Amino acid sequence: MPRSSGQSKAEALTELILTMFGTNNATLAWGDRIVSPLGLTSARWQILGAIVQADRPQPVAWLARDLGANRQNVQRIVNDLEKEGLVSFELNPHHKRAQLVVLTPKGQQTYEAAISLYNPLVEALAEGLPAEDIRAAQRVLAALRIKLETPAPA
Repeated sequence: MPRSSGQSKAEALTELILTMFGTNNATLAWGDRIVSPLGLTSARWQILGAIVQADRPQPVAWLARDLGANRQNVQRIVNDLEKEGLVSFELNPHHKRAQLVVLTPKGQQTYEAAISLYNPLVEALAEGLPAEDIRAAQRVLAALRIKLETPAPA
C-alpha cells in the first residue's frame, strides 16, 4: 500500500515506476488479446500506429525513436510486417540505405480493424476514471520520459 505522509519524492517516484512496470505488462497483454484475432501483437500494432501517426513515411530508425524503442527490434518487426503484406518499403531520397516504411492497403485495413476493436474496450476501461486524473497521469509520464531520454550532464 502506498505511503503518503513523510514519503520523499524519490520514494513516491519509485512507487510510480514499479506501478508503471506492472501496468505496462498488463497493457501489453491486454493489447495482445485485443488484436490477436487480426494476427497482430501489441508490438506490431504499436508500429502500425507509429506509421499511421507519422506525418510522412519514415525510416525504421525514426519510428524506433518515436516509440522510444530499440531500432533493431523495430526493424525485425517491420520486416515481419512486410512479409505479411502490411507494410512496404520505398526508396528514401535522403538516404540510400534507410528505406521508408509505408502502410499497404492491407496494413491500413488491419490497423483500422484493430482500432475498431480497441475503441469500445478503451471506453469501458476509462469508465470511472476522472478525465483530469488521466490527463495528470499523462503529463507526469510524458515529463518522466523526457527526463529519462535527456542525457545527464557530465
